[in-house]
Amino acid sequence: MTKKASSITQAEVTEKRKMVDLIIGQIKSTFGQGSIMKMNEVALDDIEVISTGSLGLDLATGIGGFPEGRIIEIYGPESSGKTSLALSAVSQAQKKGGIAAFIDAEHALDSEWASKIGVNLSDLYVSQPSNGEEALEIVDTLVRSNAFDVIVVDSVAALVPKSEIEGSMGDAQMGVQARLMSQALRKLTGAISKSKTTVIFINQIRLKIGVMFGNPETTTGGQALKFFASQRFDIRKTGTLKNGIEDVGTRVKVKVVKNKMAAPFKIVEFDMMFNEPGVFSLAGEIIDIGSSYDVVVKTGNTYTLNLKDKEPIKLGVGRENAKKYLYDHKPDMEQAKKEILEVFKKRLKEGKIEIENYNSASSNIENLTDNNIKEEDERDGSN
Repeated sequence: MTKKASSITQAEVTEKRKMVDLIIGQIKSTFGQGSIMKMNEVALDDIEVISTGSLGLDLATGIGGFPEGRIIEIYGPESSGKTSLALSAVSQAQKKGGIAAFIDAEHALDSEWASKIGVNLSDLYVSQPSNGEEALEIVDTLVRSNAFDVIVVDSVAALVPKSEIEGSMGDAQMGVQARLMSQALRKLTGAISKSKTTVIFINQIRLKIGVMFGNPETTTGGQALKFFASQRFDIRKTGTLKNGIEDVGTRVKVKVVKNKMAAPFKIVEFDMMFNEPGVFSLAGEIIDIGSSYDVVVKTGNTYTLNLKDKEPIKLGVGRENAKKYLYDHKPDMEQAKKEILEVFKKRLKEGKIEIENYNSASSNIENLTDNNIKEEDERDGSN
């Protein structure tokens, strides 16, 4: 027979409260104001974001892009668009007046391609470290300066530990890189949050040995990054876009594998064009996303645009003809984008999209800029 717990007297409760107040006072005296507080006293900061540059991916994140003060991981096979996506975020941050840094551990950054994506090279700080420790120390220094808005590390696989560089080619180096990443992320996480810097780690995939069932793929650098990242994106090339026999772009699929800010597992597909400023095709995204938001209707192979207070507009037969119509009629493209965002915001308000902070997410979606529209204007001006 269990013994019934005795009730706590009011005097004991009062004594415990006094002890709590004393301990809290000591902690604040030692570590400063804000080091500990009651949950209802915590000021939950609005989630500020940096746009990914893709309308579809911004919506898939649920908050309008990459969150500031968080760690992001982008991984996928070779030539899938990992670096392009990261550089697109750099471009978007620069357009808001932000400062960016690129840690080129692979020593393979293409300045011409970065410029085509929209990156202002004169305002991008680049480092090509000789080993992993040096790269992560540079990241730590930049983060703690509180001056940088976005830092890209390309890539985790290229963060070679100093011991491996100094050793012989055949020396076994078990778990050295994983320990390096784990130590660095433990040190960086708090500083990243306080500085509001978005740190994007680009990663590669490897195959696990001996896996017979399930997914044999894994990312490099151990498990730490998977835990510390607030968002993880799996990006894959699904096809090549052609104009006749010429390759003009790639079709890309991105899955939000992890998302601490909103519901994860969203999947979005979009075009990455080689000869269009900003890389991402806004017209293509409006056609694809608009079909899910009743803004664009596809009947057979014919696309129709349904805008408020307007008669249905026939975009053309075939996706490329529909894209061309939108490029040639920018006001309609801008109106279609706004109506897509309105529908998304309505679903957000109705609770059909789960997020951590509704007010800030709603604000971010509302404030998505028309940079894509401006980029299309630049495209016309360059022709």
